[in-house]
Amino acid sequence: MRYWLMKSEPSEYSIDDLVRDGVVPWFGVRNYQARNFMRDQMRVGDGVLFYHSSCPEPGIAGVAEVATAAYPDATQFDPASKYYDPKATPERPRWYHVDVRIRQKTRLMPLAEMRGYPELANMRVLARGNRLSITPVDPDEWRFILARLGVTG
Repeated sequence: MRYWLMKSEPSEYSIDDLVRDGVVPWFGVRNYQARNFMRDQMRVGDGVLFYHSSCPEPGIAGVAEVATAAYPDATQFDPASKYYDPKATPERPRWYHVDVRIRQKTRLMPLAEMRGYPELANMRVLARGNRLSITPVDPDEWRFILARLGVTG
């Protein structure tokens, strides 16, 4: 089992939206490294820290899990989509995504709080210049965060 931090702008899709919907395709990722994480490394059941980004108070807002294996992101084929990629074809897709299922909405663990814990000092999301929307989370970091959020499992 692996663990991930997945960023979403709450104005686009928030933890409350995931609570309402239950499961969501994590579409629109257009970064090769993030795509490779989904396509090559994510497995059903992997843990996900749902992170609100590009907002007044960024931070972890909930816990989710990977619900499906990776499959082609249909938005890449739709010329009306802002995620359209003219180089992608159904025979040769360039972009993949997984579905994510809610486990629990939590209190917000703000970025500032995360920075205050030495146990989290090596998290990629805390690294200067990190812009990736999906990053791996070390199992010890996962357990530490869940304990601070009062989440079991």
